[in-house]
This record gives sequence, structure tokens and C-alpha cells, in this order.
Amino acid sequence: MADAPLTTIGQPEGQKSAPYPRLVAFASALRRQGLFLLLTFLGATVGAYLLSPKLFALLQGHLHQKLVFYTVAEPFVAHVKLAVGAALLATLPLLASGLWRALAVPFKLSRASQVLFTICTCLLFYGGALFCYLLPLSYGIDFLLSFGSAELRPLISIDQFVTFVGVFVLSFGLIFELPVFMVFTAKVGLLPRALFERSRRYAILLISIVAALLTPTPDIFNMMLMGLPLYGLYEVGIVILRIMDVR
Repeated sequence: MADAPLTTIGQPEGQKSAPYPRLVAFASALRRQGLFLLLTFLGATVGAYLLSPKLFALLQGHLHQKLVFYTVAEPFVAHVKLAVGAALLATLPLLASGLWRALAVPFKLSRASQVLFTICTCLLFYGGALFCYLLPLSYGIDFLLSFGSAELRPLISIDQFVTFVGVFVLSFGLIFELPVFMVFTAKVGLLPRALFERSRRYAILLISIVAALLTPTPDIFNMMLMGLPLYGLYEVGIVILRIMDVR
């Protein structure tokens, strides 16, 4: 009797394969460690919430203004948001390690590659967040508050202030991951190095748009504070790919 026809190697006809096997493998690997990561993050959030008054005092060093609230629950919500952001920063090494362990399943990353990607992810994220906190955020807040006057006094909501700071600090942390994204996608064969090398003009355009959207003020100085380091990271990614001889 003839064997049943195969649709894929070793798979009988009629048995459908997953449409995105790599995505399914990644999700499955991430789910296995998801509970541990979630509990760790929640524990860190509770700890950060207890420290939130001190964290608020640190943030207000950039503001030089008193904060107000307009609803009964607003201070509590603001403290929770601040605690979540602080917990994300505190548990980033663990979260990044879990992410790269999950990505190693479908993309066959070695243990050494996982460790290297985890370290680079944390360093670049912390570097981007710190850079934003020390430079663009400070200049941006000073610029925006400069429109105040004796007739136009700023009353800044505590919840809006936390959201404003959190969005920009975390956004800078994420976009500073550009070299990691470039090296990973080239290493696993998703995007070749040649694509990055011949797309510099498009990269400059995209970086300019991102800088205009994410910087807290529309002035060219703050846009350059974000755009120039980001393009520098783009070139660093290309240099790393050349050193690694990844094509």
C-alpha cells in the first residue's frame, strides 16, 4: 500500500501546520516563564509603590513647580503609574533575559548570544532612559514652562506629569535598542546588512520623524538631542555587523 502523501516533510496530508511556526514557538517559550516574570514584576511594583514619595521628590527636581490634582483618585493613580515605571526599570535585566531565552527557541540562538543580547539590551535601554532624563527632558520642561508669566501661572496635574515623564523616558530607552534590533535581524536572516547600508537616507527621514514626535518640545535643539544619537546608533549597528561579518 502506498504511503499517504505528505504536505510537509514528515507531516501527513490534512494535518495543518501552524502558519507562523516561529511566532508560535516564541509565544510558547515565553508562556512557560510568563508566570514567574509576572510575579516578579508585580512584587517589584509593590516595592516601588512604597518608595514612590521619594521617587516623586526626585522627579520634581526637574520641574521646580508644585503639583496639583483634580480628582480624589488622581494621586493614587499617579503613584501606581510611577511604581510600574520604576518596576520596569528595576526588573529589566530579568525581563530581557526571559525575552531572549524565548527568542532563542525559534531562532536557535546560542547561550553566549543570549547573554550578549541581554547585556546589550539592558545597557542601551538604561543609557537611553538616563540620557533622556538628564538632557531632553530637562530642557523640554524648562522650555515649556518658560511660557508662564504673572498672568499665566502653570498648574500641573500630578497624573499628567508622571505620564509625560514616563512616556518620554521609556520611549528613549526603547529607541536606543536600535543596534540590538539591527544585529538580531541580520544575524537570524530577517533583514540583511546590505539593506541597512543602502537605506541611510530613509533612516535619516524616519529618525527625524521619530525625533519630532517623541521629543517634549518642537524646537530643533531638542530634536537634535534625540536624532543625532539615534543616527549614531544606526551607524554603530552597521559597524558591528561588519565586524561580525554578518551579511
